[in-house]
Amino acid sequence: MINEFSKKESPILGLAGMGGGVPSRLLTLASGTTTYVDDVFSTFLYDGTGSALTITNGINLSGEGGLVWTKRRNITRNHILFDSERGTSSRLMSDHTNGAANQPYSITMNSNGYAWSGTDNDVNITGSTYCSWTFRKCPGFFDIVTWTANDQVQQLSHNLGSVPGMIIVKRTDDTGNWLIWHRSLPNSLNDFLRFDTADKQSAVGVWGNNAPTSDYFEFNAQTSGREFIAYVFAHNDGSFGEDSDEAVIKCGSYTGTGAAGNQITLGFEPQWLIVKNTSASNQNWEMFDNMRGVATGGTAVELFPNTSSAERAAFNIFNFNATGFETESTLDETNANGDSYIYIAIRRPHKPPGAGTDVFKPELLTSDSQTFNPGFAPDMNWHMFNRSSSSGFAITGTRLTGNSRYLQTYSTAAEAGSGSNWEYDAPTGKFTQGISTGSTSGGIEYFFKRAPEFFDVVTYSGTGSAQTVNHTLSVAPEMVWVKSRNNTTSSWSVTSSALGSGNYMFLTHAGVSSGSGSNTQYDNNQSPTSTVFYRGSEDSQAGTDYIAFLFASLSGISKIGTFTGTGSDLDIDCGFTAGARFVLIKRTDSTGDWYIWDTARGILSGNDPYLKLNGGQEVTNTDYIDPLNAGFTVTSSAPAAINASGGTYLFFAIA
Repeated sequence: MINEFSKKESPILGLAGMGGGVPSRLLTLASGTTTYVDDVFSTFLYDGTGSALTITNGINLSGEGGLVWTKRRNITRNHILFDSERGTSSRLMSDHTNGAANQPYSITMNSNGYAWSGTDNDVNITGSTYCSWTFRKCPGFFDIVTWTANDQVQQLSHNLGSVPGMIIVKRTDDTGNWLIWHRSLPNSLNDFLRFDTADKQSAVGVWGNNAPTSDYFEFNAQTSGREFIAYVFAHNDGSFGEDSDEAVIKCGSYTGTGAAGNQITLGFEPQWLIVKNTSASNQNWEMFDNMRGVATGGTAVELFPNTSSAERAAFNIFNFNATGFETESTLDETNANGDSYIYIAIRRPHKPPGAGTDVFKPELLTSDSQTFNPGFAPDMNWHMFNRSSSSGFAITGTRLTGNSRYLQTYSTAAEAGSGSNWEYDAPTGKFTQGISTGSTSGGIEYFFKRAPEFFDVVTYSGTGSAQTVNHTLSVAPEMVWVKSRNNTTSSWSVTSSALGSGNYMFLTHAGVSSGSGSNTQYDNNQSPTSTVFYRGSEDSQAGTDYIAFLFASLSGISKIGTFTGTGSDLDIDCGFTAGARFVLIKRTDSTGDWYIWDTARGILSGNDPYLKLNGGQEVTNTDYIDPLNAGFTVTSSAPAAINASGGTYLFFAIA
C-alpha cells in the first residue's frame, strides 16, 4: 500500500521516489580472514602539492570499493566526497545540496589508498592542509547502495550482513537534501536528520514501512527516474579483530549532563567521532578524530560536516579513553543538560604489528627544527636533548595529550610546553620538533606507536584512593610508567611484573638513581590484567591528572624481562632474528641508572654510545653491550650497574 506521504510531493527539497536499482556488489570476507579497523578505515592528514598526489593509507579501494571524504582544514572550503560507485570525477559535498558534479580533477582508487590527478582548492593546492577519511566497503562496517526511483516505497538490498546503525542518503542527479537515518532517532520510520539544516525533521513514512534489517532498508519518495546514493554504516557488528569478535563501529545516543565527566561507553577507544544534538535548534554536526587532535585535558580540533567552515580548535570538548569518550565541556553542541545526542564512532587502530619497524624507530636530531617521518603515525616520542653535553636530558610527549605538551623523564616537573614546537602530524610531516635547546649539540628521537601487545598510552584522573584504570593493550602489561601531569612533586613510578606486585622504581633526576622498593602506594599490590591496571594512593591523588605508559613483550618485536649478572659476557635471548634496535637496562637490587642504547647511534661489536633516561651526557667510549641476532649481549666490561655477578636487572628490548 502507498501511504499518504508517497501520494504527494515531499516536504524535503528534491526528495524523489526510488526504483529497484542494482544494489552494490556483494562483499565477502575470505574464509578465515582476520579483518581489523586498520583494513577498512583511515584518517590521513596531508599537505597540498598543486600537482598529482598519491595518498598511501593502506586501504584497498580498487579491490573492494569505498568512500573518500576530504576537507581542507585551514580555510573555508566544501567537504568533498568521492566514492567507487559514481565515477572517478564525480563529487558530492556534505555541506551543499548540489547534485553530483564532474570535476576537472579526478580520483584514482588504489589497492593501498588513492591518488589525485591534479590540483584543486578543495583537495590539493600548494600551501594548504587537508584531512581525508577513507571508508572501505566491508561487511559489518560500511556499504554503498545506488538506485533509480520508481515512484513507490523501495526495498534496497545492502551487504553489511547486520542491521545498519546509520544511513546517509543523497540525490545525485540534481539538487536534493542529505537525509540521514539513525537507529537512535525516536521514530525510526519518520524521523530524519539533514546536513543542510540543524534541526531534526519528520515526514510520514520517509523510511518506508519496515525498519532496516540485516539485508535491506526501505526508502519512500516520488518521481521516477531520479538517482540516489546511500552510505550505509554498520552498528556493533562483532566480526573484527584477532578473534573476529570485536566491533569497530557503533552508532548510539546519550543524554547531556551539562557537566564534565559524562562518560559514553563504547567498549573500545574511538579514533573518529561525529556527534549531533537532536533536541536543540541550530546545532552543528561535530566531527573529531585522533589524528587532528582530541587532547586529554587540552583542546579538541573539530570540523563540521554541515558547513564549509575551517577547522576550529577552541575548546576542551571530549576525551577519548579505553572504553569510549567523555565530555569535558557544557557546550550545547555536545553536552547540554537534558539534551539528546546521536553519534557514530569508529574504533582506533588495533592490528598487531608485523615487525618492530611498524611501531618503533630511533632517529637522530640534526637541527633545531626538524621534521620526521618514521614510517608510521607516532603516538609517543622521547626527545633526548644535548647528548654531547653534561646538561643532556630527556622529555616525552604523546598524541593523546596534544601538541606542544611534554613531561621530563629526569624530574618531577609538571607537564609543560606551548606554541608549535612539538607537533604530531604537523603540516610538513608526521612529526615536527622545534625545541631549540641543545638540538644542534646532538639529540635523538624515539618514536613509538600504540599497538596491541606492544605499547599503550592511558590518561586518567586520581580519585583520592586506590583505583582501577582501563587500557587497550590486550595483554597484561609487563612494565607500567606513571607520572602526574599537573603535580610538581610527583616522580615517575615504574612497576613491572619482573619486580613483583607491590615493588616499584622511579625515573629520577640526572645523576640520581634508585633501586626497587616495596610499597602498595603505586600498584596497590595488584597485578595488571589484559584490560586494567591498578593504582595505589600515590598514583591516584584527588584532583591530579596522570599519564601512564604500558609496555609488553610481543613475540619477535619486543621483550621485557630480567637477567642475573655474571660479570662475564652474557647473551640475552629476546626471541629476535636480526638483533635489538633498542635496549634499556636498569639494575633492580641496587642503585643504577636507566641505560639506553639504539642502532641509530650504534649497537656494534666495538664501542656503543649510551644515554641515560634519567639524564646526563652521552658516553661514547665504552663497550657494554654487543649485537646478537636473538637479542643483545651484555659484555664483561660492563660496570656493576649493568652486569655485576649475582646482580639482578630489568631490561626492555625492541627488534
